[in-house]
Order: sequence, then structure tokens, then C-alpha cells
Amino acid sequence: MPLYELSSDLIAEIPTVTYASLGLREREDVQRVLREHIGVISPDTLILAEEFGEWIDSRRRIDLLGLNRDGSLVVIELKRTEDGGHMELQALRYAAMVSTLTFEQAVDAHQGFRKSRGLLPDSAESIIREFLDIAEGPVAFSNKVRIILASANFSKEITSTVLWLNAQGLDVVCVKMRPHSFQGRVLLDIEQVIPLPEAAAFQVAIREKSLAQQAVETNGRDLTRYRLQTSQGETFSNLPKRRLIYKVVAEAIKLGVKPKEILCAIPWRQANMFISAPGKLSGAALMATASTRSAIRYFCADNELFYIDNCTYSMINQWGPSTEEAVKKILEILPANHGLQYESEV
Repeated sequence: MPLYELSSDLIAEIPTVTYASLGLREREDVQRVLREHIGVISPDTLILAEEFGEWIDSRRRIDLLGLNRDGSLVVIELKRTEDGGHMELQALRYAAMVSTLTFEQAVDAHQGFRKSRGLLPDSAESIIREFLDIAEGPVAFSNKVRIILASANFSKEITSTVLWLNAQGLDVVCVKMRPHSFQGRVLLDIEQVIPLPEAAAFQVAIREKSLAQQAVETNGRDLTRYRLQTSQGETFSNLPKRRLIYKVVAEAIKLGVKPKEILCAIPWRQANMFISAPGKLSGAALMATASTRSAIRYFCADNELFYIDNCTYSMINQWGPSTEEAVKKILEILPANHGLQYESEV
């Protein structure tokens, strides 16, 4: 649909232009910017690699290879043309090729991607594990590969093909990105056209539930998600176990409960639940005081720390089967009418 400018006495259409007329190139301009802001076309996605082609025919390269939080790889293909060309066929080949990618290969690809961009030499494995919320143990990607096609427009042949592919159980998304010229600026009208966002949300929810149940049945890993409502009326959804107990501890501290009281309530975690040091420290500074413990095992981002009685605390993020029991024990020591409520979503 066209964009319009609304003023006091008229509604004027903002003209649609082409990427070519704006001098915008597919890889150097559009792809480069989308790589840094992939959430506008693919929320909850970590870019693993760019121009990925780790197979025999290295002439074929995926524009952007991503990873969704549900553990599925994401093939992202971009075109600046008005019809999308034959990008759906190209993306299907790429999805088939990348479907066998292992966690170790993904780590290597992401490490190379970070190095090529001159980013800090953080561990690619730690970044991917943190993104997936899998602190340790084996990581297996979903058997399904998601495909995202982004173009200025799509031909009828592409949309018909994508609708048929989705009916067969594939996960293909078409995102229209139409450029507009307005007062010397470039505006992008970004619209997901297949599937419609309302249907997509339902499909994703069903798929996530199915994957979680399958994972529990096949490898015994508990992927239960929780919904938490706080005393201030805030609601947090899709929380894994370690995020659930972190939120509960954070609420308890807001209500005046001290870390010592929390440790008394769940004595089996007394040895390593918190790292603390005097003063108001950053996460990096706090972890430097605990050199024998890995930062990946603690909530140590600056906005995840607790500042209590002139001390800085970081809480462990390693939680197993007794997490719900620990949550219940903490709730028991909260002030009356604390208002915290939680329930499982899967």
C-alpha cells in the first residue's frame, strides 16, 4: 500500500521509487544495514554469518544466515528488484544445504563473521549459547530451516509458490520492503505479506510448543516456558526456568528481601548462588573479582546486577529440575500480598 503525508489541508502520496534509482546496492547498502537491524524483518534472530557458503560449490552464498531463539536456522535472501526474481528457488537450495549445519560449524561461522567485522573477540560459542538460553551441554538445531525472502515486491509466481510451500509444512516468510523518497530522505515501508502477521504468531506458537514437547520427549531436556505476573502488574511471557527464577529473585529484592534470606530459603544453592563484592561495580568488574568462576554461568550484564547495602550481587544462571521448588520457597518468604504469580506455558 502507498504511504501518504497528512497535513492540515491535504493527504499527499509519498512516491515509491526503486533501489536502483536511489543508487542503493543490494549487498553493500541494503544487506549491510539489515545485517545490523535484522529485527525489522526477522525478530528474535541472531545473525551467524554473512555471504555464507561453506559447501563444495562456494559460488552459492546465503546473503545472511541467522539463528532463531527456537533453535531453527534462518536463511535470509534479499533482492532489490521489483518482482523478487527467482529468489524462492535459490533460498530452497540454500535451506537444503544448510539443514545439516552442526553447532560446531555454526560457532566457527559466527567467529569468522565477528572477526571480519572487527568485533571484540568474544567467544562465539558463548554468544550462541546465551542467545539460545542453553548454558552447557550439547546443542542440536531444529530440523526445520526458516526462509525469509525480502524484496521491494514479489511476483505472483513467487507468492503462489510460497503459499504452497507453507501448506506443505515449510516455514517461508515474504517481507516487502518498498523504498520511498521524502524530502531528501529514504523511507522504507516494511510489510510482512506472507503469512499475515496474525496467522504467523499463531503458527509460531504452535511450532514452538511442538518443538519443545518433542525435545522433552527425545532428549529429556526441559524446555518449559513460564508466564510471570509481578506485584506492579507487569507480565513476562516465554520465560525459561533460569529467567523465571531470576525475575522472582529480582522482585523479592525489590520487596526488601535480602540475599541471605533467599539463601536460607533454598539452602542447596548457598555455595554458588550469588557472587558479590563491595561497592557499585559493573558486571565486568564484579566478574574480575571472581576469577575462578566463568561469566557465562552468571547473570552479569550491568542491567542484571543487584545493588544492595553498598554491595553488588550477580546471580547464577545454572538451574535444573529443582528450579520450581526454589521459586516456591522464595515466594513463601515474601511479604504478605506480594502479588507474584506464575504459570507454565508449555
